[in-house]
Amino acid sequence: MSTTTEYLVSGMTCGHCVASVTEELSELAGVESVSVDLSAGAASRVTVASSTALNTDAVRAAVEEAGYRLVPAP
Repeated sequence: MSTTTEYLVSGMTCGHCVASVTEELSELAGVESVSVDLSAGAASRVTVASSTALNTDAVRAAVEEAGYRLVPAP
């Protein structure tokens, strides 16, 4: 059974940003798909489907590796 989790990521402004974040998150163990709702100038919504629950620290590290920042959920 898949688990779907939404994250907010700041700093993404274009398709290259989306590709970078998608690539880094896709490398995490268990990740099946990554979908990004780009919102330039605001936090973008990133939806990750995975076979197991993801470690938030691992997600944060992947997002930061791509050059962006995970925003705490409101």
